[in-house]
Amino acid sequence: MSTSSPEAVKKLLENMQTDLRSLSMECKKKFPPVKEAAESGIVKIKTIAARNTDILAALKENSSEVVQPFLMGCGTKEPKITQLCLAAIQRLMSHEVVSEAAAGNIINMLWQLMENGLEELKLLQTVLVLLTTNTVVHDEVLSKAIVLCFRLHFTKDNITNNTAAATVRQVVTVVFERMVAEDECFKGMADEPPPVQGNSNRRSVSTLRPSAKDAYMLFQDLCQLVNADAPYWLVGMTEMTRTFGLELLESVLNDFPGVFLQHQEFSFLLKERVCPLVIKLFSPNIKFRQGSSGGSAASPAPVEKPYFPICMRLLRVVSVLIKHFYSLLVTECEIFLSLLVKFLDGEKPQWLRAVAVESVHRLCVQPHLLRSFCQSYDMKQHSTKVFRDIVNALGSFIQSLFIVPSAGNPASINPPTGGSGSTAQTAAQGGPGSAGVSGGLTTQAAFEYRGTWIPLVTVNVQGSAKATYLEMLDKVEPPSIPEGYAMSVAFSALLDLVRGITCMIERELAAEEEAAALRDGSLDTPQEPLVHQVWEEMVNACWCGLLAALSLLLDASTDETATENILKAELTMASLCGRLGLVTPRDAFITAICKASLPPHYALTVLSSNAANLSNKSYSIQGQSVQIISPSSESHQQVVAVGQPLTVQPQGTVVLTAKNIQCMRTLLNLSHCHGAVLGTSWQLVLATLQHLVWILGLKPGVGGVLKPGRAVEGPSTVLTTAVMTDLPVIANILSRLFESSQYLDDVSLHHLINALCSLSMEAMEMAYGNNKEPSLFAVAKLLETGLVNMDRIEILWRPLTAHLLEKVCQHPNARMREWGAEAVTSLIKAGLSYKHEPPLSQNQRLQLLLLNPLKELSNVLHADIRHKQLECVLQILQSQGDSLGPGWPLVLGVIGAIRNDQGESLIRTAFQCLQLVVTDFLPTMPCTCLQIVVDVAGSFGLQNQELNISLTSIGLLWNISDYFFQRGEAITEELEQEEALLQKQAQEKGEPLNRPFHPAPPFDCLWLCLYAKLGELCVDPRPAVRKSAGQTLFSTVNAHGTLLQQPTWHIVVWKVLFHLLDCVRKSSTTADKEKIESGGGNILIHHSRDTAEKQWAETWVLTLAGVARIFNTRRYPLQQLGDFFKAWEVLLDHIQSAALSKNNEVSLAALKSFQEILQIVTPVKDADSVKPDPLAAMGVPPVLVDGPLGAGRPLQRSDSLAERLAQRYMNSAQFAAPTPLPPPGEELDDSALWWSAWNTWYRTGTECTRPPPPGADKPSFIPSQPFLTALVQIFPALYAHVKGGFSMEDLRKLGVILHGAVSVPISSDASPFILPSYTEAVLTSMQEAVLTALDVLQKAICVGPETLQVMYPAIFEQLLLFVEFSCKPPQYGKLETKHVANAKYNQIQLFAPAEWVALNYVPFAERSLEVVVDLYQKTACHKAVINEKVLQNIIKTLRMPLGLKYSCPAESTWKLAVSSLLKVLSIGLPVARQHASSGKFDTMWPELACAFEDFLFTKSTPPDNLSIQEFQKNEAIDVEVVQLISTEILPFANFIPKDFVGQIMAMLNKGSIHSQSSSFTEAEIDIRMREDFSKVCFETLLQFSFSNKASTPQEGYISRMALSVLLQRAQDVLRRYVEDERLSGRCPLPRQQVTEIIFVLKAVSTLMDSLKKTQPENVDGNTWAQVIALYPTLVECITCSSSEVSSALKEALGPFKDFMQPPVSKVQNGES
Repeated sequence: MSTSSPEAVKKLLENMQTDLRSLSMECKKKFPPVKEAAESGIVKIKTIAARNTDILAALKENSSEVVQPFLMGCGTKEPKITQLCLAAIQRLMSHEVVSEAAAGNIINMLWQLMENGLEELKLLQTVLVLLTTNTVVHDEVLSKAIVLCFRLHFTKDNITNNTAAATVRQVVTVVFERMVAEDECFKGMADEPPPVQGNSNRRSVSTLRPSAKDAYMLFQDLCQLVNADAPYWLVGMTEMTRTFGLELLESVLNDFPGVFLQHQEFSFLLKERVCPLVIKLFSPNIKFRQGSSGGSAASPAPVEKPYFPICMRLLRVVSVLIKHFYSLLVTECEIFLSLLVKFLDGEKPQWLRAVAVESVHRLCVQPHLLRSFCQSYDMKQHSTKVFRDIVNALGSFIQSLFIVPSAGNPASINPPTGGSGSTAQTAAQGGPGSAGVSGGLTTQAAFEYRGTWIPLVTVNVQGSAKATYLEMLDKVEPPSIPEGYAMSVAFSALLDLVRGITCMIERELAAEEEAAALRDGSLDTPQEPLVHQVWEEMVNACWCGLLAALSLLLDASTDETATENILKAELTMASLCGRLGLVTPRDAFITAICKASLPPHYALTVLSSNAANLSNKSYSIQGQSVQIISPSSESHQQVVAVGQPLTVQPQGTVVLTAKNIQCMRTLLNLSHCHGAVLGTSWQLVLATLQHLVWILGLKPGVGGVLKPGRAVEGPSTVLTTAVMTDLPVIANILSRLFESSQYLDDVSLHHLINALCSLSMEAMEMAYGNNKEPSLFAVAKLLETGLVNMDRIEILWRPLTAHLLEKVCQHPNARMREWGAEAVTSLIKAGLSYKHEPPLSQNQRLQLLLLNPLKELSNVLHADIRHKQLECVLQILQSQGDSLGPGWPLVLGVIGAIRNDQGESLIRTAFQCLQLVVTDFLPTMPCTCLQIVVDVAGSFGLQNQELNISLTSIGLLWNISDYFFQRGEAITEELEQEEALLQKQAQEKGEPLNRPFHPAPPFDCLWLCLYAKLGELCVDPRPAVRKSAGQTLFSTVNAHGTLLQQPTWHIVVWKVLFHLLDCVRKSSTTADKEKIESGGGNILIHHSRDTAEKQWAETWVLTLAGVARIFNTRRYPLQQLGDFFKAWEVLLDHIQSAALSKNNEVSLAALKSFQEILQIVTPVKDADSVKPDPLAAMGVPPVLVDGPLGAGRPLQRSDSLAERLAQRYMNSAQFAAPTPLPPPGEELDDSALWWSAWNTWYRTGTECTRPPPPGADKPSFIPSQPFLTALVQIFPALYAHVKGGFSMEDLRKLGVILHGAVSVPISSDASPFILPSYTEAVLTSMQEAVLTALDVLQKAICVGPETLQVMYPAIFEQLLLFVEFSCKPPQYGKLETKHVANAKYNQIQLFAPAEWVALNYVPFAERSLEVVVDLYQKTACHKAVINEKVLQNIIKTLRMPLGLKYSCPAESTWKLAVSSLLKVLSIGLPVARQHASSGKFDTMWPELACAFEDFLFTKSTPPDNLSIQEFQKNEAIDVEVVQLISTEILPFANFIPKDFVGQIMAMLNKGSIHSQSSSFTEAEIDIRMREDFSKVCFETLLQFSFSNKASTPQEGYISRMALSVLLQRAQDVLRRYVEDERLSGRCPLPRQQVTEIIFVLKAVSTLMDSLKKTQPENVDGNTWAQVIALYPTLVECITCSSSEVSSALKEALGPFKDFMQPPVSKVQNGES
């Protein structure tokens, strides 16, 4: 309810009337005048109320009267009355019904009361109400009221004092508020200065309006009072304190800055009065030094030592002045600030420093003010650098707090060694987070440095400077400052300073950038450079001091929050410097954070050098130097990790504290959020991170991301659980840090990469020469950076990969290299799989750029790098194989860059890649790359590390050839387009086209490259490779050769096949004969392959066979080449040299090849047979071509592909498949070829069967049996081709070879395989072959023309030579051979020198004999056979076995000889008789006679073990011969030369008589007597003697002699027998004696028979006499006891009856 509402007015009137009534009541007795005044006052009020509508105005007008009763009441000085009156007056005042006059009266009345010391509090209240409710009090009245209050302030009563003080404050405020209100009223009006009055009274300032004047006067007097001068306006002041005056000044200045700024008069007061006053009052503080007598004075008189209440209030005033009036008082502020800085000095009292620091803090929270300082002072040329000094002073202040006074001289602080330092290293002793260490109490936050411990107290909310001591207005004594308070304030001040400056500048920067963006890059506005200058000056002025202080605090901080704040300050400063482009300060702050992250005294070059630059600068604050303190590292911090330092020589371990980790996180934060402004300081940051990562044991994982890992060697990293939980976070931030590099601009990105590269270089330097785990941080992060910046990979690809390739991958330390390679390969893979714009397929340049480092890796010699490279290739193939396009040559180059020194696992990996390429990617690559694929596959074949790979790669070549075959047309087309292009380019350059095998078409060249590569592999040092390659080469040529153009075959034959044969021949002949113990590993080598020579032999065999087969199957295309004969000759030459090789395997195989080429069929006209299948004629089986690998591949007959290709080349006439045959009937003229072959065969044969020269003690080489067999077996096939011109001379040549072949002995260790056993009469295959050859020849002669028959004798001669072998084995040079039976092949030691064994020639000789007989039976009557005395030769040859008889090597021989002789004679004798007259057989008879003689009366004795049956059988043979004589010879005696007949007779005689040799012992007689033989001889002899009168006397004589001797002998034997029988009595006679007697008896009976049959006149008389004389002796034997003898005797006696005739005259008898 307002005071002017009717209700309020009504109430006021009522109250006033009540008050007056009460007053009149109170004064009724004592003070009647007052009573009357009161009563008249009631009347007056009622009157006013009745007369006026505006009651309040009326009251105001009459206020002097209305108030009068109450004033009188106060005059009574009665307390009760006075109180009543004052209350009434106050009510009137509050309704603003007091006029100026009334107010004056009231004030005067109050003054009296004051002087009387009555109702003091009421007085104050009344004054206050009076001054606050209205503005009627001015000038002297006002001043009197104010003085009144001041007077009451200095009473004895405390309550009154305090109330008065408050009232004064309020009143002063009211005065100024009135002025402000007055200004507001006059704001709109023009300020016309009122005319200046002549009065120059200092108390009035005429230009001011009333309220302003009051205010002015009041303020002026306050200054006077504080200065201890008399006031001009406040008359009546009795006393005043300076403290109160200062407080009042401060409150006015603080509350009404506008007044001073708007009114010159007031500004003048500030400058002229206030500032000098302040400066004057400050003087004791300035001069004072700690240590001079202290104490405090109660008097207001200025003394020469600091007085806390005044000093503190002065500082408050200064703060206000600076805050509000800086712009007015620039110079004065400079002085104030300098003073303020001085108050921070260590020599000042503690409380002074504390309040000074509070004041400084107040400045620090006002960045704009700070900026003004900077602009006004620091940036002026000759001015004090105030801003810098403030910051430095704060720094020095903080430093000084750490210097313990007891240490004496402060100079003992470490000399400045660097802008920052590292953190503490000691165990957790109550550091943050180590609750529980000290009994579970939470430790207080504090700073600790070199034993000085300063707690950190909470002083204020961040960003506001709420002071403690500046507010202690009631304190007179300087307060005791709690420990750490000053530090805490200074700390806050620093933080607020940094926060303020950075926020301000960054805000303005942001605004500027926005504006620039809006202006869209138009020219800068002119004021900006200036703004920038200010910012830069501010930073330049403050950074050193800040850095010094913050570093020290960071080092000393033991509280996580404090540390966090310090780090944040350093970080914001670093970022700000970076944004402003101030490199040195930026690097300094970063270095500080870096050093703090690392363990103390950690040697890190980058940081030290940086710090050194800083420490050269010394900062001074008005002569006092600021030392950038090097941290102490003695503070107690919780250790969270122990690790190894990253140095060349690890010196024990280092520890990381929680603070280090905290700093590290700040560092990460800095680089993450402010990476763009780091520029060159990336190096510092990354170097530090690298070391921290190392100490924490983070190791890079996939993609370069760091993961907690264990150290490899040395004392391993120890991490507490606290840090273990942090690690993944740190690792994650680290990764994010590099991920965020994608947001950096190109320049910043390059800075980052350069930094990483140089970091990597350092890590590499360190890793040289030791096997210590290297730091992989830089490499890992290069990789990570590359991966996240794929979209702009081109700008960083070269520096990135160049560093990795040239430096890291070449490094000797394996782990380092491995990571280098990991990085390169990961980048390449990522680059290729990244979705580039435009895609890689359309951006070949980029694709090749990305692939190039892969190729470069091949230059690195380290195997592990190549492994990575190849793994990468494998992955690229698997993921991007289809889209490589132009990158193929590069990729193939990498796969093929294998060297033998690289180890097999590498080669295996590379080979996997190749296999993948061949199996999956041949169709996707450009055909021009196919040749590279062939080369690469070949190079895998040629590597010697891993045999299996070589073999498999040969398989790949086969697969490739198959691919060529299947895709022939497509490939041809593409290659021809390419060829045309190249041709054009070559012509433009004027050079010839450079391509292997040039004139051949490109597709053929591809084949030729393949063949050439296989050819190279065929002469590889490893046998298995050669074998496989050979088989593949010939299979491919055979299977796909049809695709080649006719002219290309020329290259194939000469450049591929013959070239290969030459190489193989050369290698084989020079191969080593040393034995190879084992084939690598534990593989045993078969003895047939245990020398290099033997292994090469196999290759030679394979190659020769392959070439021969090609000649066989491709004969017709080859024959059209023109130089086929020459090629044939070369082939034969190869066959010959192989056949003559000293290696059995080679020589044998050469013959097989020879046989193969002899089987080539020459097509002739053949009416009956169906036309032959041309492919079959070429030796190609009908459907499947089976290569040596057994890979059966269907080969379509109408080989359409080949046809199409052939037509392409327009020579389909020459080359269509199948190859056209010559027109029927036109035989190709092959004779030259075959005679060439015959000559080769002859040369080979003579060469290999020639016996060794006599000089040689050991035969160098003796051909094997299978070889000779094969050689001889070739003849029939060869003969079939050359029979037309085969001459006698050729036959002679053949004979020489056959004879030579048969004569060759075999080695005793081979004989068991060739001869099953000695006892079995089997021919060796070689001997069979020899006979077959002769047989072929003989049959050819048989059916051939007459002219050929002259060859018969030559064949007989050859065969008879062989027959002789039965008794006289052939000699092979001078070689000693043993008889096969004696060869010790059972006890042969392995590998002992072999003995040579003459073969068992008997079966061969015998078979030859059978052939002779056979042939003779057919040809006996041929003229040539008769003329050439073949029969005589046969007999002559047979004499030898017949004569040897039992001495023959084999019993069968003489038996066969006899039977053959009998057969031949049965045919030959008639022929001989027939031609007797011609004399052609004359020489034969003596031979025959000798043959009979030698046989029937052999000099050899039968073997001892001969059984009776055997003996009888042999005897039967002898009998047969005698029978032949009796039937075939003797009857034709007249056609036979007489001498011969005589010889026969003599022989028969000998047989009949001398059958028993006297030399036999008695015991042997029975066996040895050839009874039957003798009997037959005897009979024949008798028959021949008696039948015809002897033609010559001599013959007759022989017969007679024979008879007489026989009879005489019979007589003797019989007599002896009778005698012995008689003597022996009961005992039987010896068996042989009995046999002998029986034989005699039988002979007698035979003789008797012959005599009986003979014509009597043919018998000689003497014979009869002897026969008869035997009779008595025979009779005497009758008594014998043996039944056998008896029966023989019976037979002998029987015929005598024919002689029983009557006797005739003795004369007759006597005559006889």
